Amino acid sequence: MTAHALRGAAAIVGIGNTRRWNAPDRSPFDQLQEAAVLALEDCGLGLKDVDGLFCAMSTSGLPVLNVTERLGLQVRHAEGTMVGGASFLFHLQSAMSALAHGLCDVALVCYGSNQLTAGGKLASMPDPQPYENPYKPRYPISSYALAAARHMHKYGTTREQLAAVAVAARDWARLNPDAFMQEPLTLQQVLASRMVSDPLSKADCCLVTDGGAALVITRADRARDLPQRPAYLLGTGVAVTHRQISAMPDLTTTGAVQSGQRAYAMAGVGAKDIQHVMLYDAFTINTLLFLEDLGFCAKGEAGAMVQAGAISPGGALPVNTNGGGLSCNHPGMYGLFTVIEAVQQLRGECGARQVPGVQLALAHANGGVLSSQATAILGTAEVL
Repeated sequence: MTAHALRGAAAIVGIGNTRRWNAPDRSPFDQLQEAAVLALEDCGLGLKDVDGLFCAMSTSGLPVLNVTERLGLQVRHAEGTMVGGASFLFHLQSAMSALAHGLCDVALVCYGSNQLTAGGKLASMPDPQPYENPYKPRYPISSYALAAARHMHKYGTTREQLAAVAVAARDWARLNPDAFMQEPLTLQQVLASRMVSDPLSKADCCLVTDGGAALVITRADRARDLPQRPAYLLGTGVAVTHRQISAMPDLTTTGAVQSGQRAYAMAGVGAKDIQHVMLYDAFTINTLLFLEDLGFCAKGEAGAMVQAGAISPGGALPVNTNGGGLSCNHPGMYGLFTVIEAVQQLRGECGARQVPGVQLALAHANGGVLSSQATAILGTAEVL
């Protein structure tokens, strides 16, 4: 079976989002369990129906075993690939293949975190990098700051353009009643925010929240018989380029170039066809890099594009319509939430932030320090 044969063969039929961004009484597994149950209820299935499990957690070395026991599952296929926040879109690609080959019939992709209430800070790397650790970088922001500084040097990107990313995300968040941050945010406030790792300030950094998320995926023929409008998986692509930022081949070009090309090729579409975009905005520089690398503008042009209002509400390209990791939520590993918002947009469930007539959406996730990239293209039945 070729990759093209997987186009539209599987669909996301259930989504679960705990929306518990500050839940001191809940463990990561509590968040995950609630999200999994919500996703199954969403599509009219139960835990007994799940025979494929895909999960990754930063707080568990053996998440597949722990989640199987916690949920009482009887799985015949499981995967726990861990490449940081992009893990869950890697899982999407694996689930598509597993479903197509009959390795499972109902795939559950799930995650939970209590990052905010467990202390509010990322723990030091469990695998300190030998060529960087002696210099005591602030992980991960020093790495992203290095990429941002290089982009500014090479293309003339400005702090004002980075700040415009944060403001656009907040403008979308204010249309989302579930977003963690609702207060207005101005360009001047972002620029005046405390510098953390030059050129990135506190307002250039994602939130720290709790949260849980889950997806249920089935083959397309079964999806049509379930209650919710299916979001068909039309194309996926993944790429891994490095672990530590000092080994990144080019600080201004990420593996999203490769993951995007693979996803577009499988889906048979291009960037010009995409109507809604969800990008993993752990830092403001991420949004600029991914807009360029996924083909929404030429290299070096994303800053001006964002500054002109293109990704803000009412702009030409709706990006991070839930408010993103910068203003909606970011429980340590954010990738799954990009997909959930894309599915909700395809279903037409987003209220004041709904993008009219969305039939084709792109979700993109990032892991490590721009190290792993994964792209998924989703669509409604009309674009199959």
